[in-house]
Amino acid sequence: METVRKHALQPSLIRHWRDYYELCKPRVVALIVFTAIVGMFLSTPGMVPWDVLLLGTLGIGLAASSAAAINQLVEQQVDSLMGRTRNRPLPRGNVTTRQAIVFATILGVAGMFILVRYVNSLTAALTFLSLIGYAVIYTLFLKRATPQNIVIGGAAGAAPPVLGWTAVTGSIDPNSLLLFLIIFAWTPPHFWALAIARREEYAKADMPMLPVTHGVKFTRLHVLLYTIILCAATLLPFATQMSGWFYLVGVLILDGIFLYYAIRMQSDKDQRLPMKTFGYSIVYLMALFTLLLVDHYLPPMG
Repeated sequence: METVRKHALQPSLIRHWRDYYELCKPRVVALIVFTAIVGMFLSTPGMVPWDVLLLGTLGIGLAASSAAAINQLVEQQVDSLMGRTRNRPLPRGNVTTRQAIVFATILGVAGMFILVRYVNSLTAALTFLSLIGYAVIYTLFLKRATPQNIVIGGAAGAAPPVLGWTAVTGSIDPNSLLLFLIIFAWTPPHFWALAIARREEYAKADMPMLPVTHGVKFTRLHVLLYTIILCAATLLPFATQMSGWFYLVGVLILDGIFLYYAIRMQSDKDQRLPMKTFGYSIVYLMALFTLLLVDHYLPPMG
């Protein structure tokens, strides 16, 4: 009888851990951590010290997970109205508000302690500002205050490469700010493509996203304009000799594909196109930072 009871508990326990895992927005945090790690490697000509690599990554990842959990706490009512988010742990009732608060607090405190104690105070301070910027300023205020919310709030999401850089060097370098600029410019076309695809859900949730307040045509144009800005920003690492020809050739191909999607969105009424653009934008950012990383360790051409 005891054995049967133990077996009956196992699926429940597995679901419980999965709920907390989903509360962290693992795919978003994975991209954040990846760009932070690339920032670490780009900050030094050699190998990143193992303690900084492991503990810095852990601290930044825990803080990002805490911010993601706080974001879901604040938006659980809105999430319940949208098809994309209604199956998250809080709207489904798999995790209570109190449990989520305790979980987010533990993650945030643990992340800050690791960064202060084992990395450096600058990285901890910048990480804390990023956490507050995303979880509080963007989620609580900007998202409901202006259709330009993602442009202003994108600063928090663009910080990870700078955090990785400062974790190694203890200072903010102009090159790290180029990485910040790239993600900052990438965020609007990335998110607005999703907002176009989900505009009816945002309207239902009374969320003032750009396609809801200004229409789809206006948003499509802004996707194109910000994509052009992004393409210009991605050329700066080569222009400043931060990266070489390998990066340049690769990023021109990536930029060309992104521009193709953005231009096509101006006239193509295919309902699947915005989500295809959104999906490519994620691949684009991962590939771009991979190019930066590989190019960093290649011998200079010529």
